[in-house]
Amino acid sequence: MKSIKTLFVIAALTVSSLAMAEGGGDRTFARMEAAMKRSMDAYQIAQKQGTQPPVAESKANAVDQAKY
Repeated sequence: MKSIKTLFVIAALTVSSLAMAEGGGDRTFARMEAAMKRSMDAYQIAQKQGTQPPVAESKANAVDQAKY
């Protein structure tokens, strides 16, 4: 009976550690940081060259925006 309780404790600890595993938030945050760094680099280059900084294009047209 004592070995069964030990087995249950070990199983509970194993399951709880798997539940706390990485869910992908770190990868998402890393991608966001990389995108921010690229955009800041592009902005700084545009500032040095005296040109207009790049702007993201919207794929929605005026008709779609008027609906909202």
